[in-house]
Amino acid sequence: AVLVVAATEGIKPQTTEVINILKRTKTPYIVAITKIDSPNADIEKVKNELLAAEVSLEGAGGNVSWQAVSGKTGEGVSELLGLIILVSEVEELTFNPGAHANGFVLEAEKSDKRGIIAHIILKNGVLKRGDEMVTKGASSKTKILEDFKGKPVKEILPSSPATVGSFDNLPRSGDEFWADAVDIEVVGVVGGETPAELAQAIRIKSEEEDPGNIKAVLKADSVGSLEALKQVLKTLVEMKEASVGEITDSDVQFATSTRSIVVGFRVKSVKSAQKLADAQGVKIITSDIIYKLVEAVEAIDTSEKETVKGGTLEVLAVFNSTASKQTVGGKVIEGTMGHNAPVQIIREDEIIGKGRIKGLQQGKEDVKEVSSGNESGLVITTETKIEKGDLLKIS
Repeated sequence: AVLVVAATEGIKPQTTEVINILKRTKTPYIVAITKIDSPNADIEKVKNELLAAEVSLEGAGGNVSWQAVSGKTGEGVSELLGLIILVSEVEELTFNPGAHANGFVLEAEKSDKRGIIAHIILKNGVLKRGDEMVTKGASSKTKILEDFKGKPVKEILPSSPATVGSFDNLPRSGDEFWADAVDIEVVGVVGGETPAELAQAIRIKSEEEDPGNIKAVLKADSVGSLEALKQVLKTLVEMKEASVGEITDSDVQFATSTRSIVVGFRVKSVKSAQKLADAQGVKIITSDIIYKLVEAVEAIDTSEKETVKGGTLEVLAVFNSTASKQTVGGKVIEGTMGHNAPVQIIREDEIIGKGRIKGLQQGKEDVKEVSSGNESGLVITTETKIEKGDLLKIS
């Protein structure tokens, strides 16, 4: 892996998350410090921040290889590529040329001229033009096979990124694929059907719906973009539908019937859809920057939020939980807890996560706020696992 850190910004929350993933999965990696052409670049500051994050670079008391680069001028890029090759040689990576070609889908998208194409990385075997490919949700006769430069090729070897197509349906980002697999059970299929019959169309829906106040129809330009959008919005909205492509009349009609907003990432609305949305009062939010969409949705959420004073609640019991919400019981020890208020989750004086109060009960009745000294049941949207004894503090 290549851990990218900008010399102008240093370590960000997403950088810390990636570092933790690399360590947890024991993935060999090198560091690329980018944007060194900028007047604001501070390489030494980045080194110190990485050291604080337990990433010790070569030359700074550690053994993690690194390279300073500029995507603008090209400085350091050749050296970075050399480091990647060096690490791969040290790992002694091998593959079986006689195995059925197998790898992962990085991204998939619809093309007006070429149909559904996928950008893939090959892990084992040799993928050749004309091979039958299958994932758990799509299949393809590899009529299109291009290397990472977009040049048509007859075959690719492992570690090679490529573009392949055309698929009958959109495969998901992260899906594993197989080529010319004789035993179809290798892809989790039971029975005698062909890969094409077994590869049913993927209609992307939420893994689990969240009881948020805002219902949303999500649209994006590709499967990977859609998955990213779903992840960042899953604690803010209840996803009613999610699909790839521009925003159409049918999306607006569905949003109308479900009383939803439409959120589009890197897509535009067709004119007729925009007119229909204006007529039906459906709000459409679009942006090419995903966190602009988050801010826009949060602004809607905030406009519906009751004004409450800050408060703190001690968790006395945890009743049930899912990946994105938890139901807990507790006692307000100071201030007031209010419906829809953002909270910090505190354990042993350390903030371990954030969430939002999406349900508030006192006794057996739904209420908008609970004051100090009273016990309450709460539904919290959060990805952090809440435990007995934790504190929920309005942020």
